[in-house]
Amino acid sequence: MPRSDAKEQGKGERSTIVGVGTDLISVPRVAAAWRRFNRRFLERVYTPAELSYCLRGRSPEVQAQRLAGRFAAKEATMKSLGVGPGRAPWRQVEVIREPGQAPQVRLHGLAAQRARQLGVGRVWVSITHEREWAMAVAIAESSAGSSPRESA
Repeated sequence: MPRSDAKEQGKGERSTIVGVGTDLISVPRVAAAWRRFNRRFLERVYTPAELSYCLRGRSPEVQAQRLAGRFAAKEATMKSLGVGPGRAPWRQVEVIREPGQAPQVRLHGLAAQRARQLGVGRVWVSITHEREWAMAVAIAESSAGSSPRESA
C-alpha cells in the first residue's frame, strides 16, 4: 500500500516502495578477493569515489569492512531493482557518503535504466559492518515527479 510523505515532500505527493533488497557478506571473503586480485578486483567493483572513502587512512581491517559494506549495498540495491549481479555492472551502482551524512545510492547506465522502468525515484540504503560481517538493506522508492539519482 502506498504511503504518503506529504509533510516531507511538501506537495502531497505519494511514494510507493517498489522493491526491497538485503545482502549479508563475509568481510574476510571480500578481503581475500582484494588480496588475490588487488586493483583488478577493486576497479571492477568500486568507483573512484567509493575507493577514496573505503581506503582512506584507516587500518586494512577497517578498509575491508568498508569495502564489504559497499559490496553488500550494491547487491542489496540490485535486488531492490529486481536484477541480480551480472545484469548491471557493479560500478553502475555507486554508494557515496558525504561527511556527516548517511550513505546514498547513485545509479548509472543499465542500473539507472532499470530504475526508470520501475518508476524508482530514490534508493535508500543502510549499511552496517563489523569484523566478520557486513550487511546492507536497500529500499527502492517511487515518488511522483522524481527521477533516479544519476550521473552522466
